[in-house]
Amino acid sequence: MSEIPAKATESEDPSDGARNQAAEAAAVPGDAMWQSSPPGSIYDYIKVASFSIGAGGLVDQWSLRAEQLFGIPAARAVGMDPIEAFIDPDLRERGQRKMAEILDGREWTGVVPFRMPDEPDGTRGEAGLAEVYVMPTRTAEGDHAAVCIVVDVRTLRSIETDLAASQAIFGQSPFGFLLIDTDLRVRQVNERFASIFGGTPDDHRGKGVHDYLPRPEAERVAATLRRVLESGQSITDMHVTGHVPGSDERRHWSVNLYRVHGGSGRPIGIAWLGTDITARRAAAREAAAARRNLALLNEAGARIGNSLDLETTARELLDVVVPGFCDLATVDLYQGLLAGDETPPGLADGSAELRRVAFASAVSGAPFAGSGEPVEVGAVHHFPFNSPCADALRTARPQAVPPEEGGLVQSTLAVPMVAHDTVVGLAQFARTKGSEPFGDRDRELAVELAARAAVCIDNARLYRREHERALILQRSLLPPGDPEASGLDIACRYLPGNAATEVGGDWFDVIELPGHRTALVVGDVMGRGLRAAVAMGELRTAVRTLALLDLEPAEVLSALDEIARGLGTPGGVQQATRTARQPRDADLSEVYLATCVYAVYDSVTRRCTFANAGHLPPVLVEPGEPALMLDVPPGMPLGVGGEPFEEVEVELPEGALLALYTDGLVESRDHPLDEGLQAFVGALTDPSRPLEDVCDHVLNTLDTHHGEDDIALLMARVQGLPADSVGDWTLPREPRSVGRAREYARAQLLSWDLEPLVDTTELLVSELVTNALRYGEGEIRLRLLLDRTLVCEVWDSGLVQPRRRRARDTDEGGRGLQLVGLLSAAWGSRRTPRGKTVWFELPLPGGEAGLTDPAEALLSLF
Repeated sequence: MSEIPAKATESEDPSDGARNQAAEAAAVPGDAMWQSSPPGSIYDYIKVASFSIGAGGLVDQWSLRAEQLFGIPAARAVGMDPIEAFIDPDLRERGQRKMAEILDGREWTGVVPFRMPDEPDGTRGEAGLAEVYVMPTRTAEGDHAAVCIVVDVRTLRSIETDLAASQAIFGQSPFGFLLIDTDLRVRQVNERFASIFGGTPDDHRGKGVHDYLPRPEAERVAATLRRVLESGQSITDMHVTGHVPGSDERRHWSVNLYRVHGGSGRPIGIAWLGTDITARRAAAREAAAARRNLALLNEAGARIGNSLDLETTARELLDVVVPGFCDLATVDLYQGLLAGDETPPGLADGSAELRRVAFASAVSGAPFAGSGEPVEVGAVHHFPFNSPCADALRTARPQAVPPEEGGLVQSTLAVPMVAHDTVVGLAQFARTKGSEPFGDRDRELAVELAARAAVCIDNARLYRREHERALILQRSLLPPGDPEASGLDIACRYLPGNAATEVGGDWFDVIELPGHRTALVVGDVMGRGLRAAVAMGELRTAVRTLALLDLEPAEVLSALDEIARGLGTPGGVQQATRTARQPRDADLSEVYLATCVYAVYDSVTRRCTFANAGHLPPVLVEPGEPALMLDVPPGMPLGVGGEPFEEVEVELPEGALLALYTDGLVESRDHPLDEGLQAFVGALTDPSRPLEDVCDHVLNTLDTHHGEDDIALLMARVQGLPADSVGDWTLPREPRSVGRAREYARAQLLSWDLEPLVDTTELLVSELVTNALRYGEGEIRLRLLLDRTLVCEVWDSGLVQPRRRRARDTDEGGRGLQLVGLLSAAWGSRRTPRGKTVWFELPLPGGEAGLTDPAEALLSLF
């Protein structure tokens, strides 16, 4: 046994001894140390103290650790009897015997209960338990002495317990646990880590992060470890990517790092706690993909179908999917659907012609060549029968299109666009190289996107079809082209109130009447949409029919009133009259009300007769005068019944402007009727301008874009028939009047340079005057009118209307009116306030209608 000098001096710093030992060990070659930076001494954790006993059994040296352990300064401890100072009285006798043995040179080790000396203030000292190592030695004089090493048993046992707990936690943790030293080398791993990366825990000692991770990832992790070691800042949930031995699967770990310190507070390494989050990352990717797909579907629902145009809807689909879902995309629609066909041909085998209506690319200048030759937008094409695209159209199922070798595209989906079990086209989605290929989830999303767009495209197709039908209906209910009338310059406008239907209940009409007269009509069926348009069509047809009967304006409105009352009744007018006072069955009948202005203008006299059924008053603008509203009694609307209609006759000056309109022009929610009427009258300031310009000025000045009601505007400028275009004679009731009438007619036609019409006119005038002499009453009036056609009128006071009949071969007469019908372009009779008028009309030479040869007409009668 080596001896320790009795007068040895203890170190003042408890950790200096450990540092000195580490420095001495560093000089020893080989494996004397496991690292160059010592982690610290065990004495940093356990309470160890030393003191020496002299030859007299008293303390002669007392270390600083002894002061810390026992709480007694050296000045007080030196010279004390340790048995008397620290041992309970009951054990002092035994302690004295042991002390005697020690001073005789015997070494002793044991566990000794002790108690701290009482404090000077009388406080009893604390009890403790110490493990004592007594090593005999000698003093300089050769007397027996001893060096005592004391360890606090309670601290030691606490350390043992903590160490056992640490080993249990370290070894049984379900997470990968590593201890990395200050050289970034593994010092210890747990079983969990070793089971993942192979081998035993001892096999991993001394390895670095480069032994487990790819180089770029290892460099990043090593830099993080150095930062933690230097700064002491912990790292939480750092994601690390790598592979485990024997597997190519990419694994992901969540790592927590924190610096570990020794008992003296000096850093001794880094603790690594890792959790495998590969499954969690996969689930997170799935959830993110689901959220992304849901967001894409939400965006598709918000952006696709905002327009009722097929091409626009297709472009909206591509705006959604590029670049959020794919890099390139196209939409092809069946040419038959775009042309308006109900069922396009060739749907069964996918060979029908398609038109490329949309293309989008997130790659600048990249053509879509995934299915053969590139197709330009707007081009008509078809897919080969055996191609995946044709198969997708045939089966209505998505197909994968193989990529071209060396091409930009690596993955393409051909998805049929199916709406209501009908394939309307094909959408192709492509991803370029560098993007993730399409998976099953992507396929399902593509089908859903294509289906949504297909429904919108089919709705747009149906709207286009209904829109075209509505336009046809509208054109059929309004005068075709620019209406023409004798003695009038006509301009008109119609604006539908609802852009979705393009039709409504407002209408206007210009009807040519015999004698170069013109009927002007403007009406408004209460309501809107197709229901009002259908009722308007029926009333308009009725107006034209009644106008051909040449009835007076008040009579026309009275007949229209009865027709309107019968529109909503299954039994018609008579049933409506019978049930007028009975409650209507709401399921079988509807109430149709309408307003209407009916005016008849005579170009010879420039007089216009008005009748009004609850409509707004006409506006007249005379040259040099402000516009004014004509005082025409409004009457009751059509369909109310029970009230007669009044007529008002107004003489219109040459160049005057007459305006008929509906309430949509002058009334809206923001502009009351009176205000709108004043604005309309104020807009008619310059009637001398061209009528088309006047119409445009009115529509641009007034609020015509409110969309609440239809707008109909009919304007006419008065251009009376010149006096030299009228021939008027009165004939007495005598046989000589027939020859005189022929002479008047011949002379007038020659003055008008209408010699080709002389013979025919003489013949027909002779027939009509003869009939007036034989069947009429009173004096006879002959009138010739020249405008776009030649009109001849014969007036008398008789009320009996001529009736055309077919004469038999044996009859000597009865062929006069047949001859008039054969030679004239039109003929007829109408009642007048003082009798009747029989007339015929002939086309002018050089016109589109040719003249009938009188000889051939006469021969055709037999």
